[in-house]
Amino acid sequence: MRRSFAFLVAGLLAGVLALPAAATAAADGDEGFTISDPRITESSGLAASRLHPGIYWTHNDSDDGPYLYAVDSATGETVARITLTGVGTPRDVEAISIGPDNQIYVGDIGDNLGGSWAYVWVYRLTEPKELKDQSIRATQYVVKYSDGARDAESLVVHPRTGRVYIIDKNEDGGHLYEGPATLSPSGTNVFKPVAPVDLWATDAAFSPDGKQLAVRGYFGGIWYDWNGGKIKRKGRLSVPLGQGESVSYSADGTKLMLGSEGADSAVEAEDAPGDSGAGGSKSPSGNGSSADSASDGGSDGYKVGALAVAVAFAAVFGLRRLFRRS
Repeated sequence: MRRSFAFLVAGLLAGVLALPAAATAAADGDEGFTISDPRITESSGLAASRLHPGIYWTHNDSDDGPYLYAVDSATGETVARITLTGVGTPRDVEAISIGPDNQIYVGDIGDNLGGSWAYVWVYRLTEPKELKDQSIRATQYVVKYSDGARDAESLVVHPRTGRVYIIDKNEDGGHLYEGPATLSPSGTNVFKPVAPVDLWATDAAFSPDGKQLAVRGYFGGIWYDWNGGKIKRKGRLSVPLGQGESVSYSADGTKLMLGSEGADSAVEAEDAPGDSGAGGSKSPSGNGSSADSASDGGSDGYKVGALAVAVAFAAVFGLRRLFRRS
């Protein structure tokens, strides 16, 4: 009986392990990771690479220099450090976003003194085709706001139009600022407020198809229907507790990746809300809340659940039989 029970449990476990990978993990492996590079202690922005599957670009908040880090989400290890040349000394780098044609935009837009700087900077560079430590020349843009200087930590680039947007950081809620249709490397680029954002925003991200805008803060998040720039609030997002500083959609649009500051900081994955576009799925409620947006996993999810119950039942039943026979 003991040997039969052992074979039963082993068989059931083998059945669980033999299920397709989609039953227990996302197909692309974007299930969260921990940044292990000791040089990254203030990860303040996050962007999923379009060229290199599973790679996320990040950077430190301040006091680091003009560096970007390519982190492999499968291992949490840095596979390349990019040094930006052709730019000044960064002051407070807070955001990173990838636009059309694999152009990386970096927002040196932080102003912790709440409007002490008359201008901020945005840097643009082409994402490298080869992941290795290297220097890349970037274009630097001077940015001002039409209604005065302010602090900001969120910069997004629309994946279809390439237009750059900034969301200012205000405890009572901020605004979405729209930049010129094309940024100019000479002169000043004036950003104008176009819509209120009901959040103390620390980062934001467009879905890969450009139809959604996710905005996060320290204690929560909101997702919007982009609606051609006339954003419509659709629902709330749950975010991990802690110094929440970054958000990115996964490259396929099915996940929201939520990062934080600190050494060995975690990047946690949540199902993307609503219709996430390329390869995405719709949450059961469509409102993006954590309680309602959990996926049921389809038929494979039910298989995992059923087998798990079977294993647990077999274990309890078998142990009871063993104790009775002893």
